[in-house]
Amino acid sequence: MVAVTGAASGVGALLTERLAASEEIKQVIAIDERRGDCSQAQWHILDVRDPAIAEKLRGADVVVHLALDLDLETDGAARTAYNVRGTQTVLTAAAAAGVHRVVLCTSAMVYGALPDNELPLSEDAELRATAEATGVGDLLEVERLARRAPRAHPGLNVTVVRPATLVGGTDTALTRYFESPRLLVVAGSRPAWQFCHVEDLCSALEYAVLEKVDGELAVGCDGWLEQEEVEELSGIRRMELPSTVALGAAARLHRIGLTPSPAGDLAYTMYPWVVSVSGLHDAGWRPQWTNEEVLAELLEEVSGRRTVAGRRLGRKDATAAGAAGATVALLGAAAVVRRARKARRRI
Repeated sequence: MVAVTGAASGVGALLTERLAASEEIKQVIAIDERRGDCSQAQWHILDVRDPAIAEKLRGADVVVHLALDLDLETDGAARTAYNVRGTQTVLTAAAAAGVHRVVLCTSAMVYGALPDNELPLSEDAELRATAEATGVGDLLEVERLARRAPRAHPGLNVTVVRPATLVGGTDTALTRYFESPRLLVVAGSRPAWQFCHVEDLCSALEYAVLEKVDGELAVGCDGWLEQEEVEELSGIRRMELPSTVALGAAARLHRIGLTPSPAGDLAYTMYPWVVSVSGLHDAGWRPQWTNEEVLAELLEEVSGRRTVAGRRLGRKDATAAGAAGATVALLGAAAVVRRARKARRRI
């Protein structure tokens, strides 16, 4: 029997449906704060931070914990409180309920985006990320809890799955990058893009549930795309800026509340964090999507949206941004700032 937290939406909903349809899974327990659409699952409606979750997990062999909040618009302190406390509670409850395996899903972002990263990074590479990008601090804490759990709860095994840039109904700083009128390229940087379709993530999570793999695993498409290839495939031209200008403007805009993305998010569009998926490959898993195919799906998903510096714009603002280029926001977004100040004065 398998339990899935965060089962009502996103990756959790897709995985719940997949496991419920599997002949290898006897029963699926679905846990969320609202009921989802999978009628074959047994639903429990509660917050994952509620210690009562231990009783709901009784009888489960494996728990897949997907109840994480990585929304760009969520208050940072509230997001961290939910993510860390939720993971702590699920791990403790799983051990108390006699569950023998917990599968956690973080991100390949925990490796960090750094100019000296190897291409690709091995799965056992050091986690060198900092807490400066959206949600990465939470994910690093989840990773720490994962490594500590088997010592704190003997008999409990923990598998961690780290997807590359996730695409398929997702909304992140990295997917919003492709909603911009120009692709920001920081001078002197060497971006490399590796994607992971949610369908491939779900199949990798199923491998972990069925104990075909364990430990710490990366998941994503094979290989990567250079920035020039991304620009050619997307048809979106670049806007190149010096790093001091781009990072300084991003920090200022975030500080005054005009953009949801901190400056740390830019590093993941500047430097490579491509990962090897050798652990899954050795177990016989293969991605069904290529980087080119996932990028095409992402571009279709974001068609018609306009985002500058992480902030989605209305049609009028988008037209202005398109005419002036990404520098409208990156160099200060003067018109937007003036409107925001006038609005504050009227309140």
